[in-house]
Amino acid sequence: MRLVGDIGATNARLGLVTPDGAILHCTNLLCADYDTLGDAIRHYLSEVDCEAPQLAVLAVAATPRDDRIAFTNNRWSFSIDGLRAHLGLARLSVINDFHANALAIPRLSTDDRKQIGAGTPREDAPIGVIGPGSGLGVSAVVRNGDRHVALPGEGGHVTMAPCNDEESAVIGLLRRRFEHVSAERLLSGPGLVNLYSALAELHGKDGKAAKTAAEICAPEAIATDECARRAVDMFCAMLGTVASNLALTLGAHGGIYIAGGIVPRFGVAFAASAFRERFEDKGRFRAYLAAIPTYVITQPHAALLGAAALLDTFEG
Repeated sequence: MRLVGDIGATNARLGLVTPDGAILHCTNLLCADYDTLGDAIRHYLSEVDCEAPQLAVLAVAATPRDDRIAFTNNRWSFSIDGLRAHLGLARLSVINDFHANALAIPRLSTDDRKQIGAGTPREDAPIGVIGPGSGLGVSAVVRNGDRHVALPGEGGHVTMAPCNDEESAVIGLLRRRFEHVSAERLLSGPGLVNLYSALAELHGKDGKAAKTAAEICAPEAIATDECARRAVDMFCAMLGTVASNLALTLGAHGGIYIAGGIVPRFGVAFAASAFRERFEDKGRFRAYLAAIPTYVITQPHAALLGAAALLDTFEG
């Protein structure tokens, strides 16, 4: 058995992988319930009846650059070597969570995704992955021989460009709050709150009213709160803009996949939103983008699938 994990700001999703790649015993732990990541993993392993794993891949909501991992929105931090020794692992790899989401794409079934709009994927073409959650993750997948390789990056921090006067006004207001208005400042959980407060202020309402992203995108809020409806509409449209920029940059004829926890909450409303129209709205390149399919990932454990895919590349 081998260990995989998807460690975010709030939840630690853990699972065991059989030698043939099947994920077993998947569980979800609250990070706040444990002092350290090592404590959470040890608790999980004590609950399952199997031989201690020797190999592990953890996908984390952080950018691994050296041995020390510190989360942006989670009090946990750890040494990779220290955690490996603490758990008695022979090998431990730690990757960004969107690196893992990208590696999962080739393993998704048709039931694990929902297509938005038209378009047909080209076999072996690059694939783009973008996902609003606690931040905005961006990655890509390309084929190298008989393997798929993920290309992690920091595309969520590209500069957000407006496409109409209302978006210009929102970004102009946010520019007074932030040194740089990146796509993540708008296309994330905190970004949805930024959109709501900016639109409320622009329309003469209380822009400082305390609302969470979950409250803003709740069906009852969209039905009764004009600012919530406008914020969700603008969120979907702007996501279309950034997703199409990614598609053009990559030549992503394999498709663009939307991961993260926010968009699935919109349900059928996302398919009816301005996302796909904005995705194709690139002037002379409308036909180019109309041929590229876009999907929402509905598989809740996609990052674990991606971590399991990386395990398959381990030798010995």
